[in-house]
This record gives sequence, C-alpha cells and structure tokens, in this order.
Amino acid sequence: MKIGIIGSGNVAQTLARGFVAQGHTVALGTREPAKLEAWQKDQAPQVKLGSTREVAAAADVVLLAVKGTAATAVVEQLGDAISGKPVMDATNPIADVPPTHGILSYFTGPNESLMERLQAAAPAAHFVKAFSSVGAGLMVHPQLGTRPSMFICGNDAGAKQTVTTLLAELGWDAEDVGMAVGARAIEPLCQLWCAPGLLRGDWAHAFKMLRTPST
Repeated sequence: MKIGIIGSGNVAQTLARGFVAQGHTVALGTREPAKLEAWQKDQAPQVKLGSTREVAAAADVVLLAVKGTAATAVVEQLGDAISGKPVMDATNPIADVPPTHGILSYFTGPNESLMERLQAAAPAAHFVKAFSSVGAGLMVHPQLGTRPSMFICGNDAGAKQTVTTLLAELGWDAEDVGMAVGARAIEPLCQLWCAPGLLRGDWAHAFKMLRTPST
C-alpha cells in the first residue's frame, strides 16, 4: 500500500520505519520537510518527504500522528485529499497543562471524543482509531511475552479491515469496539497507559483483551 503519514514526531517516524519494513511505500507529510532530511538520510532513506496535503493526496491509507490540539486544523487543511480513504487516527485530546498526580488532562468531555470531531471536520474520510493507546517505542513488533491488543473503532467496515491487516503486520490483534463513538472509550486508554510511566517511569506495557476459554 501507499501509506501517507501526517506528522513528524516519534510516532510518525516509528511507524514510517515499521511500515517500510513490511514492504509498503511510505511518505511522511509535514509543514517543514527540510527539518526531517537528516533523519531520513540516516534512518529512513526509503521514506519520502513532502507537504501534508501532497502526501495525503497520493496515499491509499493515511495515518494522522499530530498533536491533539492541532489535529482538527490539520484535518481541515487536508480537505478532500483524505476523502474516501482510511485515516488511522493516532491522536489523543491531551490538553496543554501538566498532568495531575500522573493523570493527563484532556480538552474533551466524557461524552465526546477527538476522533468524532475529526470525522465531523472531514465527513467523507473514513477515520479509524488506532495506535493511540501505547507509546511509540512499542508500536512495532512489541516484545511483551504475548501479542497485545489494539482497540479500534470507526464508521466504515472496509477501513477497519484495512487497519486490522496493517496492525497484524506490526504484531497487534485488533479489537473492534464499533462506530466512531467508540473513541470515547478508547481515547482515555492513553491516560491509563501513561499513568504508570508518569508515576513510576514504567513505560514497557500494553493492553491485552483476555477471554474465558470456549467450552
């Protein structure tokens, strides 16, 4: 697939390398591509660099990996470049304030989610929540003694199947929690995942869905 990643931070860089290793064609879109030229040369020569809109327009699948406070504006700028495409949403609505006793503050309320705002901003795109409940260091083939779960949601079944396939390639089992409204349950997992790290420096963990054995 042609995967266009919007963002320039650790999540974008980690997943760019991970998808290239799986044989995908990857481009990374950022406002200032020149700032990533050294990283590209040293760590990811196969990753193309470009503007956010041109990268999104050329992609089969888009990954949104930008700061939550900027996500809506970025989606609005992408416009029809993401129409009809699966858009993996790795963002979280983290507010620009310090954590409270190890718990991140969000700028969304309990009965809304950032992904729902993004879907409303680009109704023709097929958003799927993914990669939002674990740190960048564990996103690609995490070594945790068991295959972890990545909770996903979205309104388009085909887009979710595409994301499920991509997750499997990187070592994850997808757990589908339904329509876009499911992001209201998924996004707080970032707060839960970060709490052990912020409180005790423990970042080497992920979530796993466990089920009783079938009888």
